[in-house]
Amino acid sequence: MADWEKDAPLIIERGEGNYLIDTDGRRYFDGVSSLWVNLFGHRRREIDEAIRSQLDLLAHSTFLGLSHRPAIELSERLLAVSPEGCCRVFYSDNGSTAMEIAIKMALQYWQQKGGRKRKQAFMTLTEAYHGDTIGAVSAGGIDLFHKIFQPLLFTTRRIPTPHCYRCPYGLVRKSCDLACAARMEEEVGRHRETLAAVIVEPLVQGAAGMLMMPEGYLARLRAVTREYEILLICDEVATGFGRTGTMFACEQEGVSPDIMAVAKGLTGGYLPLAATLTTKE
Repeated sequence: MADWEKDAPLIIERGEGNYLIDTDGRRYFDGVSSLWVNLFGHRRREIDEAIRSQLDLLAHSTFLGLSHRPAIELSERLLAVSPEGCCRVFYSDNGSTAMEIAIKMALQYWQQKGGRKRKQAFMTLTEAYHGDTIGAVSAGGIDLFHKIFQPLLFTTRRIPTPHCYRCPYGLVRKSCDLACAARMEEEVGRHRETLAAVIVEPLVQGAAGMLMMPEGYLARLRAVTREYEILLICDEVATGFGRTGTMFACEQEGVSPDIMAVAKGLTGGYLPLAATLTTKE
């Protein structure tokens, strides 16, 4: 807040394509896509017209015992492009709540599955960021954003971020034989009886500074979580909808998660909407 108060903020009046325009008429290239949200540019005619048309019919309706055509159509289209196995959609309003739902869903799954109630813990990466609500912050690992809220949070097990540029093991990628993946497999195996899920931002940890996973790490994480019957939650809020070259980042390594959270690019910033996708199981 001190940084915000130090300088007068820019007041944005309108947008045009890739540009934002302030109240003095100055144009700014929106290089962060309004925080990784805007996939198609500002004021896309097709999107503007679709929203106006829908407002002539219905602005909102609860999902408690009801549904509506746009939700059904969006679910069908989402599942058509999602990783294999995803066949259920739970809607919410932002990436943090999509992750809250994913965490609760994973815990509830094991609580309702006979004889597995010890599986209550979650494992995450250091330098992780999964949102700003309590469950999402508990899964986060960036002190700048999360440390002050520690008294409110539940404990998660941490494994070092696989980051070749500054390898936590002091190794070089050409000769390391993915020591980070071996350590991850060891930790997952050690806690397999109590782990409900491993939570990960697939391929790239955005808020941590675009830290890139080495090739093969995500696939090995999927393999070991399957081996030990642990759910894999992929947070595709930032990486989803083509940000890494495939529709979802986990597809780069042929990974199908048990639960996947999406938001941001889902609406291009037009509406507060997110979704948590999961399997029939």
